[in-house]
Amino acid sequence: MRMLPGSPSLGFLLALALLPGSILRAQGSTQTAPIDSTWLSYDAATKTVHFQLIAGLTGLNGALNYNGFGDGGLVLEVPAGSKVVVDFTNNDGMLPHSAEVIAAKLPVPTAAVQPAIQRAYTDKLDEGLPPLAKNGMTFTANSPGDYFFFCGVPGHGQGGMYIGLKVSSTAMAPRLMPAPKKPGAK
Repeated sequence: MRMLPGSPSLGFLLALALLPGSILRAQGSTQTAPIDSTWLSYDAATKTVHFQLIAGLTGLNGALNYNGFGDGGLVLEVPAGSKVVVDFTNNDGMLPHSAEVIAAKLPVPTAAVQPAIQRAYTDKLDEGLPPLAKNGMTFTANSPGDYFFFCGVPGHGQGGMYIGLKVSSTAMAPRLMPAPKKPGAK
């Protein structure tokens, strides 16, 4: 490839594209993957929720997404008191990722913080698990409230890599749903 004098190098352009909040994020960050019913199962007898959390499932947001959703666009609602078993897969072929449950507050942190629910985190929160790695977390969702599944690798969560977790005192079973649209949002 021939570069013109004064034009940015290919390496520079690649580095720019990988930055959270980059041009890639601006293009179609509101597009989402369909919700796949196989990501979620529930054993009502034991009140156990099984959820497949997949980092970098699609190219959305430069692969800074969970299950093809970013910026809180997907919500897992679980009944309060449920045992939640999360099977985490880093499907991203290039970047490391992690996951933890944090309080649902914006702006999100720039890196990993203390999890909001005991045992609700994957290994290697700060550095992330390598591409194609698997890990998991098992926790009890006792306290009703709104939370995020959040990538603790510095800059990833802030770049939009988080989805919602709602612990509900009224839900009878878990469900996956798109996040409600905010007033004035397009």
